[in-house]
Amino acid sequence: MSRFIPLSVPNLKGKELEYVTHAVEAEWISTGGPYVNDFELKVAEYVKVKGAVSCQNGTSGLHIALLVCGVTREDEVIVPTLTFIAAVNPVKYIGAEPIFMDCDDSLTMDANKLLEFCQNECSFIDRKLINNKTQKHIKVVLVVHVFGNMANMEKIMAIAEQYNLKVVEDATEAIGTYYTEGIYTGKFAGTIGSFGVYSFNGNKIITTGGGGMIVSNDEALLKEAKHLTTQAKSNELYYTHDEIGYNYRMTNLQAALGLAQLEQLESFIKIKEENYNLYKEKIQEIPGLSLLDFKSGIRSNYWFYALKCDRECSLSRDEIIQYLLSKNIQSRPIWGLISEQKPYLTSRTYKIEKAKHYLACIVNIPCSTNLAKEDALYVVECLRNI
Repeated sequence: MSRFIPLSVPNLKGKELEYVTHAVEAEWISTGGPYVNDFELKVAEYVKVKGAVSCQNGTSGLHIALLVCGVTREDEVIVPTLTFIAAVNPVKYIGAEPIFMDCDDSLTMDANKLLEFCQNECSFIDRKLINNKTQKHIKVVLVVHVFGNMANMEKIMAIAEQYNLKVVEDATEAIGTYYTEGIYTGKFAGTIGSFGVYSFNGNKIITTGGGGMIVSNDEALLKEAKHLTTQAKSNELYYTHDEIGYNYRMTNLQAALGLAQLEQLESFIKIKEENYNLYKEKIQEIPGLSLLDFKSGIRSNYWFYALKCDRECSLSRDEIIQYLLSKNIQSRPIWGLISEQKPYLTSRTYKIEKAKHYLACIVNIPCSTNLAKEDALYVVECLRNI
């Protein structure tokens, strides 16, 4: 039997050990230390924004972003239903309510339905978008760039401007993805809305084990985000706090790891793209299976590959997952729709259609940056023998 081929695991072949060892030897291992500031500066420089604020994970970053955008328990936030639940839970941390939106064929939020909802289900009064059904103020659209794809930010930002909405970009899967066409040419995922948030979880394209980063081009927003992630100290020496803050700062050890990973990000993306193209070329020859495209007009980071099981396929999504596991290949279904999860069954949804379709037919297949070509070909051969 072939060796086990995991879905997505870290690639730690750069200067990770050197930098982490230096942090340990310097005895700067907690949330203080030079690597944290350096990592923030390097991430901001890479994605071409004015600043970055480190945090413990993408979830905490989204929590802070929503708070700084002024979301309260009296408000509502428009979110996608097709995403990982960590993108939506921060809305509930605040006590606000989510409104779930469908996806388009890129698996990201359907901008056309977003506009329809704003036009047909809401009223725009005193520059506030009010949900006609609940009479609550909708303050933010939380957009997720799924699997390294980009949502239709041109249209979403135009809608946000029309209805005075703030946009928070969950770019936890999309660091390194940027537009190559249109009005946002050269703009990275996470740098277009009020805030962008990245994740460095163990399965992401670069990792700090855990960890995340908040980015923005608004220095006042960044200052408030930094304030909240460091326990809202107005006077550090005398431990004076002026509001409820959070212990969300990244550790120096995580940041040391992150710096070494960031140095390799472009090479990782190149590997991801090569493996994606190899898969795509071979899988298109297999009846009933296809690999979802990434959007034209973007340079994707190719984080996750989405295998689509068409009607002609002899096995269902779950049967394919079990079959691959029998061949020592790890795969997974796409996330269960958040609007169908127990905590959100009573939440508002709007025309959820395509998300249900893709839920039933998408399988993620191995995509690590250290995936060998022969292993990718073995995955294809197993799929060919279904």
